[in-house]
Amino acid sequence: MTDSQQQIVPGISVSSSGQASVDPSLANVLFDLALQLEGPTDLPVDVEHVLAAIVLASRSGELSPDKPLRSNDPALTAILEAHVKTIFADYGGKVGMDD
Repeated sequence: MTDSQQQIVPGISVSSSGQASVDPSLANVLFDLALQLEGPTDLPVDVEHVLAAIVLASRSGELSPDKPLRSNDPALTAILEAHVKTIFADYGGKVGMDD
């Protein structure tokens, strides 16, 4: 991780320009979280939505930069659920440059 990178949680960092970097080892965790969040949010959640929700939760002080993400963490799911709903309400679910 370079000086221009801010660690959000272990394996996820964001550059000063807003570009997120995700360690490949987190792919399954992010995918599992997306599947888990579809039910309670009643929204078409994908990995990019989960990543955006993680960044928002971190910026709100709800996630520790030292605590690893776990897909079987109900507290994490509850935190991310609120942020996923915000992403869809405020941005229509669009989170990337390609959206």
